[in-house]
Amino acid sequence: MAEALLSLLTWFSPAFPTGGFAYSGGLEWVVETKAVRDEATLTAWLEDSLALGALWTDAVLLRRAYRGEDVTGLAHALCASAERRLETTAQGAAFAAAAAPWGGTPPAPYPVAAGHLAATHAIGQEETLLAYLHNAVAAQISAAVRLIPLGQTAGLRVQRALEPAIRATRAQSQSLALGGASWAADIATQNHETQYTRLFRT
Repeated sequence: MAEALLSLLTWFSPAFPTGGFAYSGGLEWVVETKAVRDEATLTAWLEDSLALGALWTDAVLLRRAYRGEDVTGLAHALCASAERRLETTAQGAAFAAAAAPWGGTPPAPYPVAAGHLAATHAIGQEETLLAYLHNAVAAQISAAVRLIPLGQTAGLRVQRALEPAIRATRAQSQSLALGGASWAADIATQNHETQYTRLFRT
């Protein structure tokens, strides 16, 4: 138990070199349009991502990869934009490379690589998914703190407010049902490709 927890804390630490700080998942675009502009709108945006968007898809893909399914091609196909594909493949490749001290894992989209590595080490699927989602939400909040801008304390309030949504996504993703309806986020990642001023890669 302690060994598994230590591994998860390392793999999903902000210090683990996946390059996650360089991606906003379209958030940079919606901040520019003022659709996301404060704590409340950021919380709502991330709740939608967890329930209907990229984070929901990631949760299901991680579970399927953990179960031994070959979902790499599916993970690529589910990316709604070139930037979304860049985000998941680049982070997945970086995660796989950084995991070398744990025996490594084949390069794959980020949730697929994470699910595979956890299964290889017999680390609980539920614990792995919780750590993955917590890390993903924290990365988005970190981007928002810089973009809106939002204070650190406000960012922590958003993280706390999203804990029930993270737990709900973990529970509901046991259905393994793929499919989402977060079209605004998909469009945001597409529009970001031609955004004039950009701090983030997506």
